[in-house]
Amino acid sequence: MHDEDAADDADIKIDGAISRKSPYGLALEPTFAGVLSFMRRNYSKNLKGADLVISGVPLDLAVTHRPGARLGPQGIRLASAEVASLKPYPWGFDPFEKMAVIDYGDCYLDVHNPMTIHDAIVDHARHILKSGARMLTLGGDHYITYPLLQAHVEKFGKPLSLIHFDAHCDTWADDEPKSLNHGSMFYKAVKDGLIDPEHSVQIGIRTWNDDFMGINILDAPWVHRHGTDAVIKEVNRIVGDRPAYFTFDIDCLDPAFAPGTGTPVSGGLSAAQGLAIVRGFTELNLVGMDVVEVAPAYDQSQITALAAAHIACDLICLMAKRKADGKL
Repeated sequence: MHDEDAADDADIKIDGAISRKSPYGLALEPTFAGVLSFMRRNYSKNLKGADLVISGVPLDLAVTHRPGARLGPQGIRLASAEVASLKPYPWGFDPFEKMAVIDYGDCYLDVHNPMTIHDAIVDHARHILKSGARMLTLGGDHYITYPLLQAHVEKFGKPLSLIHFDAHCDTWADDEPKSLNHGSMFYKAVKDGLIDPEHSVQIGIRTWNDDFMGINILDAPWVHRHGTDAVIKEVNRIVGDRPAYFTFDIDCLDPAFAPGTGTPVSGGLSAAQGLAIVRGFTELNLVGMDVVEVAPAYDQSQITALAAAHIACDLICLMAKRKADGKL
């Protein structure tokens, strides 16, 4: 073997995000090196044949407390290198064996022209959904769910059910259509008819609002008192087989498990509780998903980003199981 051939052989064992030809299969390369994408998926703008597209929306222009979630997609991708090193637990299978998953990169936002941001996110999602792929979006602050919901409703019809993990209900009144408020998205979504509150559920809530807009609330004390199996059962009852959008604000977890976020609230779910609940959603028809509000500047030893990466990985496994069962 020539020296240059040896170098080529070594090269294909790393940087799979840009060198691997197929979007299928686990990419077992050093966790501490290589081009970063989410779980070492192919970086690609080619949507042909993709079942699931991961992309980032690096936005935090109008947060109500600490900024930094614009770096969330980058932080989650970095943490995901460790998650990608083995078959996911407790699933025990390679979710990429028969499901084509790519990392599309980030949505371009002209932050010097904030009023263009809403449409940029909608157009980004429209383009991906038009291909027939499902989306898993990495935030970014929670505002991004509003334009993402609009694009998903265009694709799947309205209203959708909402499955929302958070410390905050995000249904505070805001009737300014162009506001980038990350605490009023679901107020607008209910008003716009994007989501059906009767068949939607918010999990882990522990901040007060005088009007929860008719959405079913399983607050943090309810989760602690009744346990994860009861949450799964109740969410299945509320949502059923309706098309549902899933959103996980990382501050649903207690600050002990997710310090790296903009508006932490004590008394939240543990990482174990959050993961157990997500893993129990095998019967739900998730048409779109996001994980938001990771702010790496406030993180400790990547524990927040790692929790987000595990949640996103479990969402991929849910999709892979549904595809294997012929439901995707």
